[in-house]
Amino acid sequence: MIMDTLGALALATEPPNDGLMRRPPIGRNIKFITRTMWRNITGQSIYQIIVLAILNFDGKRLLKLTGSADATAVLNTFIFNTFVFCQVFNEINSRDMERINVFSGMLESWVFMAVMVSTVGFQIMIVEVLGTFADTVPLNGELWLASVCIGAGSLLVGVVLKCIPVGSSEFATTAEYHQDGYETLPSGPDQA
Repeated sequence: MIMDTLGALALATEPPNDGLMRRPPIGRNIKFITRTMWRNITGQSIYQIIVLAILNFDGKRLLKLTGSADATAVLNTFIFNTFVFCQVFNEINSRDMERINVFSGMLESWVFMAVMVSTVGFQIMIVEVLGTFADTVPLNGELWLASVCIGAGSLLVGVVLKCIPVGSSEFATTAEYHQDGYETLPSGPDQA
């Protein structure tokens, strides 16, 4: 709930850039989720499923966790923490679906930065302080660093995904198709 609500707030309050403001309007019958969005959603989902499945099935050995009950609690907390950080870094990726440099202008959006800091702060509290309530156990520094680094892998996945070309809709010609995946509205005296 923290990630969804705060993430939506962060992305919804992102100030518009010049490219967005110069884009022509789109029709109401155009698909809301573009091919570019599907590419990014699919790629990030595959990355996260693979990472979390590996941790779930082989995490104790990979992280060198010993003991049955304590190791399971630490592993479950680590998987949860890694998932949250995958989402945090994916929110940064989602700031721009096409540009590789997703950090450009990020510090200028104080709402986005406040949401990122709040999300990470809540996560630290959930893991380190609210263990009884959230069914988590405190993690050591190495496990925190590992989960943040694995989450940051979403940034690298985002770069690779943005290098994969996305074809235009079968209904749009090259002149009508824009890099963001939306088709322009008809314009001109004969089209109005």
